[in-house]
Amino acid sequence: MTLVGVLDHASVLVFALTGALVASRSQLDLVGFIFIAALTAVGGGTVRDLILGRDPVFWVAAPQFVLLAAGAAMAVFFTAHLLESRYRAILWLDACALAVAVPAGVGVALALGHGPVIVVIAGVVTGTLGGLMRDVVCNEVPLVLKQGELYLSAAFGGAVAALAFAELGAPGLPALLACGVVTFGLRAGSLGFGWRLPVYRPRPPRR
Repeated sequence: MTLVGVLDHASVLVFALTGALVASRSQLDLVGFIFIAALTAVGGGTVRDLILGRDPVFWVAAPQFVLLAAGAAMAVFFTAHLLESRYRAILWLDACALAVAVPAGVGVALALGHGPVIVVIAGVVTGTLGGLMRDVVCNEVPLVLKQGELYLSAAFGGAVAALAFAELGAPGLPALLACGVVTFGLRAGSLGFGWRLPVYRPRPPRR
């Protein structure tokens, strides 16, 4: 299995766990758990592959991705009640998933020979859109749009770090490792230490 394949499997698994936990907060049945987990797990990668023109989409070529998401959903269905704070678990699992999915998207775009702009977009899309779909469908406030939090910016920073390493002559594993470390570091800093970006403040119009 290639490095990108390992990253795709890891991101599918962890994102599926977050999707199932969100489904538990919405008190869905087992089929609902599997649907939300699969949507979260493959949503970002699906959009990535469609944008990049990969045919077939990764989970169509390898249906075990969907089975992996379904297995994670069933495990959470029977164990979610053991967690003291499901929301906190969602936040940190989502941070881990982001730190795996962004390098997966970056790796796919680099392997296809795309330039810097497309590489960054592929990384951000892979890391963020699955979670966005999950939160919108389950009527949760999307983590990706929480005011001032480092989420999209964490994904962007990780993708740029990978490009920087590639430009310095360290493509492949070092670049993707740097991508994951920077992505997780920024997101964890936002969750643990309150790191924020300034947000827009409306002002009265000039007369």
